[in-house]
Amino acid sequence: MQVVLTIVGKDKVGIIARVSNALADMNINIININQNIMQGFFNMVLIADMEGASVTLAQARDAMSALGKDIGVEIRLQSEEIFTAMHRI
Repeated sequence: MQVVLTIVGKDKVGIIARVSNALADMNINIININQNIMQGFFNMVLIADMEGASVTLAQARDAMSALGKDIGVEIRLQSEEIFTAMHRI
């Protein structure tokens, strides 16, 4: 299953490192990353594959949300199907 992870918040050193390490610890494979920084605000959309994950989607979602609180950004993780449905025009 593929998931979409979004991160929004004030830019600071280490956001990508912390997120990628957390995903690696859960054996979640990063497929694609798109990120930018505008006027000091960090925005990233990451696509990942959970096929070999050592955790459930709910556990990964909770872990990433907690990480976001720890580093001061908002992190959301959701299945690709739900993300696509929510952003359909």
